[in-house]
Amino acid sequence: MRNLTLLTDLYQLTMGQGYFDEGKHEQWAAFDIFFRPNKLITYSVAAGMEQAAEYLENLHFDGEDLSYLRSLELFSDGFLSYLEALRFTGDMVAVQEGEVVFPYEPILTIRAPMLQAQLVETALLTFVNHQTLIASKAAKICAAAGGGVMEFGLRRAQGADAGIYGARAAMIGGCVGTSNVYAGKLFSVPVSGTMAHSWVMNFPDELTAFRAYAKYFPQNCLLLVDTYDTLKSGVPNAIQVFRELRERGYEAKGIRLDSGDLAYLSKEARKMLDAAGFEKAAICASGDLDEYSIRSLKEQGAKIDTWGVGTKLITSADMPALGGVYKLAAVFEEGREIPKIKLSDTTEKITNPGMKDVYRIYDNKGKAVADYIVRAGEQIDESKPLELFHPVETWKRMTVMDYHVRNLRTDWIKGGKRRMQARSLREINAFFREEYGRFWEEYTRLDMPHIYKVDLSPTLHSLKTQMMHSYGKGE
Repeated sequence: MRNLTLLTDLYQLTMGQGYFDEGKHEQWAAFDIFFRPNKLITYSVAAGMEQAAEYLENLHFDGEDLSYLRSLELFSDGFLSYLEALRFTGDMVAVQEGEVVFPYEPILTIRAPMLQAQLVETALLTFVNHQTLIASKAAKICAAAGGGVMEFGLRRAQGADAGIYGARAAMIGGCVGTSNVYAGKLFSVPVSGTMAHSWVMNFPDELTAFRAYAKYFPQNCLLLVDTYDTLKSGVPNAIQVFRELRERGYEAKGIRLDSGDLAYLSKEARKMLDAAGFEKAAICASGDLDEYSIRSLKEQGAKIDTWGVGTKLITSADMPALGGVYKLAAVFEEGREIPKIKLSDTTEKITNPGMKDVYRIYDNKGKAVADYIVRAGEQIDESKPLELFHPVETWKRMTVMDYHVRNLRTDWIKGGKRRMQARSLREINAFFREEYGRFWEEYTRLDMPHIYKVDLSPTLHSLKTQMMHSYGKGE
């Protein structure tokens, strides 16, 4: 495992030196990771918590790290000696990977000595922001496609790690396979892929290229048919090779379309394949696809069975950053919690103070009604009606009856020791699919979705209001 302890911004370390000099480095504090809304965020799919936990478990400065920090001539020998023995001794409380989450919810909380909690901010945001972003994009693409999406983005990812962990996140969000062989090995997920246009161009003609591929991969023969002319040569030549395969006792997997009018070409190709007796041969499409182009193709009646989605998935092209933040929620003195709040003239940037729990409220049909952020330790009596109100426009209220609740967060690390064990991506995706199915389509649709309610308990709302009035508005 790589030592990523220096995967941080310099100011985390300079603040650490300051906390050390002020004698605040061992004071316990709590920080929340959450994201704010924008016009493209309707819901998100949490991911990256496993890498966050691994990072915390492995947190330490080795000799090379300390030598480098000493060379900067910024840090005292006493501080560097302290870092030499530093390990993560705190708590990580977070949602499960694959959880559907919404703006303002603390999806991950660190409670630890101040220096530790401050140091890990940058890395944790890196893991959670990136993978949550890609898992969310994958979820929307897979919902539009209705399944059968393969992640093809490695060559367009912003670097190797983005390609590897983007593939991981895409599988959490619903992709059924990846072209990324390294990710396939690392995460034990299916890999898929066939040929490039260069294969076809390296033979005297298209038919010869197809025959050669079928010779070596008779059980996994899916042919790329758009190198020259999809309908005049690509599909007819593929059909000829499929017949030859059948005579050898094999059935072809299908064809791939990578360019052109995919709706028209897929419908015509489907007719040709069916007429030739290859009704089960699949048609795969690729080529700068996303949830909107896939939806459009389906509305046009495209006959596409599987989808290879690359650039716009692995880069989340329409929203390349989640915008998650890491904000101080509380400090502790002699075990007593002292809530903290960040104020701003921008209402959306005012934080929710103190230690918190997040509950999801389900109706008697098992559908999600709202999420409810409460002060840590608050209990909800499911036998009594629950009044919910908008945290800003408080006159907007509703009363929920005949419901049940679920605490969305759990201990991943407690006292520096791992509690939540790693799960396979298959298990995480199954959890995501189950929870995603509990939301009405109005909340997850692409166009003009309903805004899902995320409300504060009266106790938390009262604390927030009191602190706002006490401190006054500030930046």
